[in-house]
Amino acid sequence: MSRMTPNLRKRKAQLPQSKQPAIRLARYVGYFAIGYVLASSLFMMIQTQLALSSQLVTVLSLFLGAYIAVHKFIKHQQRALNRQEINRLMLGGILAVWLLTALYFLALWLWLFDDASRAVLIEMTKQQPLPLVSALVMIVLLTLVSARLSIWAVNRLLDPQRHSI
Repeated sequence: MSRMTPNLRKRKAQLPQSKQPAIRLARYVGYFAIGYVLASSLFMMIQTQLALSSQLVTVLSLFLGAYIAVHKFIKHQQRALNRQEINRLMLGGILAVWLLTALYFLALWLWLFDDASRAVLIEMTKQQPLPLVSALVMIVLLTLVSARLSIWAVNRLLDPQRHSI
C-alpha cells in the first residue's frame, strides 16, 4: 500500500457573498448624489417649458442617480451589488440628497427671503403644522422607496453575471 502525501498547497477559495470584505461605498454615494443633482438641474430647466409633477421629477432624478452609481460600481467591481450594499447605498444616497436639499432650503431662507416673508412662513407653519409634517413624511417615504426600487432595478438590469448566462 503506497502512502500518499497530503497536498499542502493552499487553494484560493472564493469567499461566500457574506464573507467578502466590505467595500467602501462613499465614492458611489457621491456618484449617486452627483447624478441626482445633475438630473434635478436638467429637469428644473425642462420644467420652465413643460409642466411636470414634482414627484415625477424626484423619482426620475433618483433613478438617474441610481443608474450612475450602480453603473460605476459594476464597472469598477465587475459584479453586482449584494443586498447589504444596496441598502447601504440607498441610505447613504438618500442622506446625501436630503443634506443637499437642506442646504438648498437654508440658502433660500437666508438669501432669497426677506424678514416679512420669513415671518409669514413661520406664522403659517405655527397655525397649520400637520399638512407640512405629513408632506415631509410622504416625500421622505417617496425618496426612500423610489431610491431602493431604482437601485434594485438598475442593479438587476446591469448585472454582468445575468447577461453571461
